[in-house]
Amino acid sequence: MPGKKFAVGIDLGGTSVKIGLVDLNGKIVKKLVKKSDSAMGPAAVLRQIKDGVHEITGDKIKISGIGIGAPGTVGIINGTVQDPPNFPGWGTVRIGSIIKKEFKCNVFVENDANAAAIGELIYGAGRQIKNFIMITLGTGVGGGIIIDRKIYRGESGGAGELGHVTIDTLGHQCNCGSIGCIEAYIGNNYLIERVKRLLNERTDSMLYKTIRGDFSLLTPKLIHTAAQAGDDFSQSVVIDTGTKLGYALASVVNVLDITTIILGGGISGFGKLLYSSVESSLIERVMKPFRSRIKIKQAKLRNDAGIKGASALVHYKS
Repeated sequence: MPGKKFAVGIDLGGTSVKIGLVDLNGKIVKKLVKKSDSAMGPAAVLRQIKDGVHEITGDKIKISGIGIGAPGTVGIINGTVQDPPNFPGWGTVRIGSIIKKEFKCNVFVENDANAAAIGELIYGAGRQIKNFIMITLGTGVGGGIIIDRKIYRGESGGAGELGHVTIDTLGHQCNCGSIGCIEAYIGNNYLIERVKRLLNERTDSMLYKTIRGDFSLLTPKLIHTAAQAGDDFSQSVVIDTGTKLGYALASVVNVLDITTIILGGGISGFGKLLYSSVESSLIERVMKPFRSRIKIKQAKLRNDAGIKGASALVHYKS
């Protein structure tokens, strides 16, 4: 490793912090995952980040800088993260300057979904694409917009919050404070809670039998596995998830005239059934001239998109 240039890429999520040591070619040479401790407030989250970076770099590895993909509205210049969904009690935190002070190196902070989009743009499914919309499906639902191979941030850095497109004005409460956001239907935690309620009426399903009535065992992965095995109930959950996402994306496509969608994050692993559901509902709702151009692609970097995108903030700005 001596003589090589490495960056640390950090993908900060509501459930976990993924930290990787990444070379100039986008290869992750070392990776670890820690709990984000988001419910315990900013100090706890920052402690997890610091501990993780110290652990992954050790005493001998020199780094060019640290890139952080964080949820919420990000101030690019001063590295602030403001009111991220699923992170109670944050307000505005100067995460960039805090981490820079700890490690004495350049620190770049970007919205997490933007970082994932940058990762796919440089290293993944977006390498040959000029314009695309990136959706990350995890604890929350994030979005990154690439126009002319550049990330679109909007006036204050908050563009791309596609998880908060409203699909039902009288719908479920979202953690952002609004009503009927797509995230309030297909974000991991919301999805699991909804499936729990529905399973009470479907005790005959393979999914219910798999968890033996213990709802604490329920995960998106189990839903996917049951759907693949032919469980009607689990398949209906996947189809409903894709259909709702397609409805939300239709509004975005109609506004932006960008018709290539890249899906990433954990729930994107639901597979072909999810993708076909997204595509059919999206085509159903977009304006007619856009329909023939709709393309749904799976993110190539999968769960590493956030890490690689965050590291690219260092490698391509330092």
